[in-house]
Amino acid sequence: MSGEPTMPRTQGGPSPQHLLVTLLGDYWLRQDGDLPSAGLIDLLAEFGISRSSARAALNRLRRRRLVDTRKAGRRTYYRLVGSVAERVADGARRIAAFGTPVEWDGTWTVVAFSVPESRRESRHLLRSRLRWCGFAPLYDAVWVSASARPEDTVALLADLDIASATVFTGTSEPELDRSPLAAWDLRGLAAVYTSFVEETEALLEAVRAGRVSPRQALVARTRLMDTYRRFPGMDPGLPSHRMPPGWPRDRACALFARAYNALGPLAEARVKQLMGVHDGAAADRARFQSVQEMLDGSD
Repeated sequence: MSGEPTMPRTQGGPSPQHLLVTLLGDYWLRQDGDLPSAGLIDLLAEFGISRSSARAALNRLRRRRLVDTRKAGRRTYYRLVGSVAERVADGARRIAAFGTPVEWDGTWTVVAFSVPESRRESRHLLRSRLRWCGFAPLYDAVWVSASARPEDTVALLADLDIASATVFTGTSEPELDRSPLAAWDLRGLAAVYTSFVEETEALLEAVRAGRVSPRQALVARTRLMDTYRRFPGMDPGLPSHRMPPGWPRDRACALFARAYNALGPLAEARVKQLMGVHDGAAADRARFQSVQEMLDGSD
């Protein structure tokens, strides 16, 4: 809907807006109180974001109604808008739940749609939202999902004001040359998973050996999440026994949880150190979320 805040897109490279929302969600989600802009700017500097780019990102988030602001003298303070914080929490739950064993009865949800060229932005947003919901394009405007519920898909289309669409469910004939699984690049995804496993194993070993500083932990933890959060939109989400032999998803999920949790205390210490220069109370409120807390929706 036109009046709803639009979340920043994940980009290939450090996006200040995306990083800000990630950091606010990682360390201050559902906490009462706001944060000084100077502390947030220092946090972004850890990721190589210049002060001018950080200020511009804060202003864009404000204009997009993703954050509330208040002034106190010459200082400006920010916090996530309540509805946005809930969306961030919901996204965290979905990421934490990714890879959980599921039952599947062989039913696919299918959506076919037509979006005119004049609504290019709506078409891009629809495709992004469909991927987040577990869909992939079997054909250009025919998308399939093994996990999405038809009623949720209808609601998504209504939310984006897409009227020229059809949603239905069905099963596929195994003897056909093009299975719905062809909508996903399984070979490419397996290679991405394998690389992720190798890099995360090395990172976890470095943490255990005490070779990771608080600053390194903050950056590594955020980048780990930024990489991992793409997997739900790349994986069909079928039970492991329905996937190719040796499918590496389970290993990737287990390693993510262990590394993300292990980096938490060190990353939190760095967040407190940076924010404490500007606001001791805001620093005291900083708390990392474990994967289980993300799943539970705990404070």
